[in-house]
Amino acid sequence: MSPGRNSIIEVAIPLPLHTTFSYGVPEHLRSAVVPGVRVFVPFGRRKVTGYVLGPAHPPPGDIKEIIEVLDEQPVFTPRELAFYRWIAAYYLHPLGEVIKTALPAGINIETRGRKAADRETGQEDEQLRGGRNVRREWYFRATGDAAETAVPRGLAAQILLHLMEQGETSRSDLNGRFSNPSAQLKRLLQKGLVVMEEREVYRDPFRDEEVSTSTPQTLNENQAKAFDIIAEAVTAGAFAPFLLHGVTGSGKTEVYLQAISHTLETGKRALVLTPEIALTPQLIRRFRGRFSCGIAVLHSGLTPGERYDEWRRIRRGEADIVIGARSAIFAPLENLGIIVVDEEHEASYKQSEGLPYNARDLALVRGKLESAVVVLGSATPLITTYHAAMHGRLRYLSLPERVRNLPLPEARIIDTRRLRDSSCSSELVAALGENLERRGQSLLFLNRRGFATFLTCLDCGHVFRCPNCAVTLTHHRSKQRHYCHYCDFSLPAPAACPDCSGGNIALFGRGTERVEEEIKELFPDARIARMDSDTTARKGSHAGILKRLEDGKIDILIGTQMIAKGHDYPGITLVGVASADATLNLPDFRSAERTFQLVSQVTGRAGRGDTPGKVLIQGADPDHYALARAASHDYEGFYRDELEFRREAGYPPFSNLALICLSGIAEKPVEQGAEAAAALLRKSRGAMNARLEILGPAPAPLAKIRGRFRWQVLLKSAGRSELRKVLLSFQAAWNPPRTIRTTIDVDPVDTL
Repeated sequence: MSPGRNSIIEVAIPLPLHTTFSYGVPEHLRSAVVPGVRVFVPFGRRKVTGYVLGPAHPPPGDIKEIIEVLDEQPVFTPRELAFYRWIAAYYLHPLGEVIKTALPAGINIETRGRKAADRETGQEDEQLRGGRNVRREWYFRATGDAAETAVPRGLAAQILLHLMEQGETSRSDLNGRFSNPSAQLKRLLQKGLVVMEEREVYRDPFRDEEVSTSTPQTLNENQAKAFDIIAEAVTAGAFAPFLLHGVTGSGKTEVYLQAISHTLETGKRALVLTPEIALTPQLIRRFRGRFSCGIAVLHSGLTPGERYDEWRRIRRGEADIVIGARSAIFAPLENLGIIVVDEEHEASYKQSEGLPYNARDLALVRGKLESAVVVLGSATPLITTYHAAMHGRLRYLSLPERVRNLPLPEARIIDTRRLRDSSCSSELVAALGENLERRGQSLLFLNRRGFATFLTCLDCGHVFRCPNCAVTLTHHRSKQRHYCHYCDFSLPAPAACPDCSGGNIALFGRGTERVEEEIKELFPDARIARMDSDTTARKGSHAGILKRLEDGKIDILIGTQMIAKGHDYPGITLVGVASADATLNLPDFRSAERTFQLVSQVTGRAGRGDTPGKVLIQGADPDHYALARAASHDYEGFYRDELEFRREAGYPPFSNLALICLSGIAEKPVEQGAEAAAALLRKSRGAMNARLEILGPAPAPLAKIRGRFRWQVLLKSAGRSELRKVLLSFQAAWNPPRTIRTTIDVDPVDTL
């Protein structure tokens, strides 16, 4: 076939292919094909969903035609497509997969086999159209004749009376009020006393949550200054990036709320990003209590149907505020006026698998594309963010004091080099007891879950390791099993060593489960809870634990980093950090920064009420500058110390990084592939005369994960353009065996 130019379109396919494809459009479908709709297309031996990007030039030779148009309205706009193209170019990732990541999972469906053949004959597949995610509900209402007609007796009369009094009612509500009303509803329908209508309804993930109305608080001098500057930028309607640097408890959230209120008054919308699902419930309650407009939520804790409904509400303009984790950066909000990135320093803003995007960075990109204000907020900003603010690339706003002039908690470091038999020093145990007597609440932080972090045979020295990953197994006493926290491999707690058959197996290291057991033995009458990924696996469990804490029903909360950030509970007067320097020993240049941030954040949970807070930080390296600066609440001092290390080592902000990781199920081919990749990178560097440092190849610090051996090459360059040119050259020339998987991570947040 040789269709005319106007009937040829460019289509992106959600597969790992760095190219787009041209398809012809049959005459009867041309009016329905516009940029942004999904189409069903033949692709090789199968048929897949594709995304229409726009018209295309006629390619040489024959081309295939699309089979079906799947949407009546576009699922993305031209401005969103520009955003997707930027992401694909920057992260060197296929455009089709970028679009697939941005859209809700329920509409990214590939179909093959018989159903695809049916579609060619015009048979509609509701699943492909996303219809399987649409919830429909029958609604009933009494007709005008109901009051003038003889009313049936019994249950039918009760149902009719209810409809006349309450008005239109859903079938699910009637089912909850009346026992098995089907027959009676049928009779009422037949008599013309009731009419029914089927409608599409949204699933509301927060329908059962109570909300207390709140009013704007009076801002202190620093808050008011920050708000005025942000509000002025919102009114101006141009891109304006800010760093809002405020100590823990300084009222950053109140500044966000009032800035967003001003944004809504200008007729624009707001996007709020939060790094952890655990932070979302409290934040949502504050927003719902303050705003009566539509608020949508997007994060991985929702069911696919709930996410799909929230996405449709946003697309239809029914939400003025969107709150969510990193994937919310793709929310289809139009007329965007402000983007808030709370706790901007958090590594969880980076997606590690699939498309390796960083939502924090993309917030700045989207803000620039949409002429919106972007506020990056943190008590412990990234070194790179603070450096950018100090050099004028971000406008710096400071909140140096807590609200109501509350003092920062007193913090002290406890040397634990001689601590052997317990997770808690005698000082920390005594402080917990005193706080219980004063009826204060305590947080106890340890960033390792499980009971014991490894187990070994004392007779022969055998260490129990995961067969799929280069890590030891963690013992979980409640389940009597040993788990790998990377691939979920597990085995029952062994009675004998597999090497020597000896039974002298010992547990070493401590996780949150073991700390919980120790604290329960020390304080049997205390109300103790644990918050980690083991105790929060069920939907709503995050919110449930935090609600108990807020209501004063928990005396001591033990947990991982989930408890360290963002939570604001005035009853917490003591924070204990069980092993502050555990992250200092990670083989990553950001280990000191992560340690400082984590300790500072968990320290900031104490003393937010009228009672002063106290913090005890246990560490085996008490003199390290990251711990010392965190204990003294000295961010600027830590920044100076860390910046000097970064300058000497040539790490960001003094360089740009890219990490190339190769993996496979056989170790030797992966090693050989890594050597070949490094050789090709050096060849490209030489051909371009690029100033680029190539480190490696070397085994990754976690050399095996989920049965795949991992090698990596790290690229460092002072100039981003040179780094990009070398990566593009490498990507174009690199053709590894199919058994080798290669990923390019631009701006990696860790090198493990």
